Amino acid sequence: MPTRRLLREEIGERGVQIYESRLRALLEPQFRGQFVAIDVESEDYEVANDAALARDRLWTRRPDSQILIERIGYPAAFNAR
Repeated sequence: MPTRRLLREEIGERGVQIYESRLRALLEPQFRGQFVAIDVESEDYEVANDAALARDRLWTRRPDSQILIERIGYPAAFNAR
């Protein structure tokens, strides 16, 4: 697991900005309901049916990435219970 260099809030803000400005229109038509892991520093990303799989694939390519997970086409990645 990489060392966190950014605060959770910074990762969240940057990740949402990247998703909204760059990835939403690109990913939603084809990958709705899947998960995207976004490295908020490089803006690289990985899509998978499972959040952990998307994260792990991105960490494989970018071992020191700072990752935000989004569920494509939904307001939140996970349900709060």
